Amino acid sequence: MTEGLDSMILDNEDAARAWLRAVFDPIPTQWQQLERFAAMLVAENEHQNLIASSTVSALWVRHIADSAQLLSLDREGEGLWLDLGSGPGLPGIVVAILSNRPILLVESRKRRCDFLRAVIAELGLGHVEVAEARLETLSTVPAATISARAFAPLDRLVDLSSRFSTESTCWLLPKGRNAAKELSLLPPTWQRLFHVEHSRTDVDSGILVGRGKIGPKQRGKR
Repeated sequence: MTEGLDSMILDNEDAARAWLRAVFDPIPTQWQQLERFAAMLVAENEHQNLIASSTVSALWVRHIADSAQLLSLDREGEGLWLDLGSGPGLPGIVVAILSNRPILLVESRKRRCDFLRAVIAELGLGHVEVAEARLETLSTVPAATISARAFAPLDRLVDLSSRFSTESTCWLLPKGRNAAKELSLLPPTWQRLFHVEHSRTDVDSGILVGRGKIGPKQRGKR
């Protein structure tokens, strides 16, 4: 990684694009896909509330780079990336554009799933699938990476998704300004799997990064 990027805070659209270029070196097709996804996101936001309207002017910082930073924390990962509560495809679609990882977007709301399928078809993302279902009803599959950008309180999120984890699963859970607090409220057996990384897009926000399996014997232990 380019020197200085480890501490870089992305506070404007130009900085977000420069960071993406330096870290991922997207080929022209990937840039076109990112641009098209951004345009589709803004257009669809007129019809359903995908992102806060106040963030549209900072789309590349607040949504594109904010999603891509999760991939930067698991660049060496392989295998299924499970994106929970994917909503408009954040971070899942951004990860899919910047990597070849197989990705499963889990989203229960039909209109959002319709949008995700339209994006996948438009961008030719053949390695991405949409599961239109509540997580509780989804068949258990081993996930190499589990992400959830805005899904549920941490304790419920971990409990619901634990059956998808393996000994090598990477957990990437942005929790905003309450990351450390939410982590401190987990049972110690869960806490030990995680640490807090500072977000590149908000100096006060944190990402919970973990590694490992959360099994039935750990549930509820304090």
